Amino acid sequence: MKIEQIYTGCLAQGAYYIESKGEVAIIDPLREVQPYIKRAAADKAKIKYIFETHFHADFVSGHITLAKETGADIVYGPTANPSFECIIAEDGQEFKLGAISIKVLHTPGHTIESSTYLLRDENGKDHAIFSGDTLFLGDVGRPDLAQKAASMTQEELAGTLFDSLRNKIMPLADDVIVYPAHGAGSACGKNMMKETVDTLGNQKKMNYALRKDMTRSEFIKEVTDGLLPPPKYFPLNVKMNKEGYEDFKDVLQRGATALSPDAFETAANETGAIVLDVRHQDNFVQGHIPRSIFIGLNGDFAPWVGALIADVEQPLLLVTPEGKEEEAITRLSRVGFDGTIGFLKGGFEAWKKASKEYDTITSLTAEVVAETINANSTAVFDVRKETEYTSEHLLGAENTPLSNLNDYLTEFPEKETFFIHCAGGYRSVIAASILKSRGIHNFIDIAGGFGALKETKVAVTAYVCPTTL
Repeated sequence: MKIEQIYTGCLAQGAYYIESKGEVAIIDPLREVQPYIKRAAADKAKIKYIFETHFHADFVSGHITLAKETGADIVYGPTANPSFECIIAEDGQEFKLGAISIKVLHTPGHTIESSTYLLRDENGKDHAIFSGDTLFLGDVGRPDLAQKAASMTQEELAGTLFDSLRNKIMPLADDVIVYPAHGAGSACGKNMMKETVDTLGNQKKMNYALRKDMTRSEFIKEVTDGLLPPPKYFPLNVKMNKEGYEDFKDVLQRGATALSPDAFETAANETGAIVLDVRHQDNFVQGHIPRSIFIGLNGDFAPWVGALIADVEQPLLLVTPEGKEEEAITRLSRVGFDGTIGFLKGGFEAWKKASKEYDTITSLTAEVVAETINANSTAVFDVRKETEYTSEHLLGAENTPLSNLNDYLTEFPEKETFFIHCAGGYRSVIAASILKSRGIHNFIDIAGGFGALKETKVAVTAYVCPTTL
């Protein structure tokens, strides 16, 4: 028996490859399926099943394409009603895979169809659970994403999740291994651990949601407390996972259209496409196409695209580092953004050589900014998350979180120069690109963000541990 966790850091997502005696099961695959097919071929094995823990909201799964290319059966838990052919398993149903078996545990709460897959070894012993978004390490799945589809309140879904955990998962032995669908950084939970594998016994000890003395009402209150609004692209991804989507090969072929600077400019003007610049933030600061939006591949690229662009049908034109075109198109497609219509051939340097207009961002080091802040009352805007800001921030700085920056546009000074910063420089440049696209140019970005500012003599608030917030 082989179990491999295939973890994608940008999405904080874990897919799983399980092989026994030449038969393979894939759990929650990503959109691009060739790595799974190649892995099975290397083992001289056949992909037999594709298990989906639920209709994912934060990424587009590769289940449909993988089934088409391999002939494998797609398996969902009870109550799932997709638009394509698949096996809707019964609670407790077992699927043989070589010498092992995988048992379906219906665990509704995150969504109504959510299921956990219990792997039993060749001796019939419970070995591991693939818990999807039902149980994370240190947390559980948020219960507010399926309200519309389930016709239930988030409190009712949370109560259902409480029952699922107590009746299906907590009775399992402590040595059972937990393989969740997500880790720290995912928007599907609140306080996940950085680790991606653990034992159920350890989770029973340290996961707040698995406390033995916890009442149903206490669970509901704690699980629903502090939930931020989900990203706007989540329902669109659910729709794609449930109803189907375009083959990734077609998405890649269309997006990989190389455009000269003139053709790129014409396409931008005629299609209403957003020019998305995915280079490093330092390169964007030094020069970029006017009104283009920066979201760099070197950060949490796909989640920020989903949160800030939101509409998966929005046409996109890419400015990439040389050789990174396919990576950008691939990572966009993982969250359902299939509308890439081309990229700038030769990159930004080709744009400059063509004598096209370009813009820059004024950026100063933390040391220079510290002197300015200490000498006068220049306004400072912190675009980190509210919890980061509350934990520690510059005295007098205002919090305008990047995730909903558009709600704060009227708060920025109209004429006076102001500063913006994040934690390390990535998010503030995203914010800068958005401000410029909205016609706001009277700001200075602080290079290195709050991390660099703390090394200077600027005054900051007393530190509060984020886990207590």
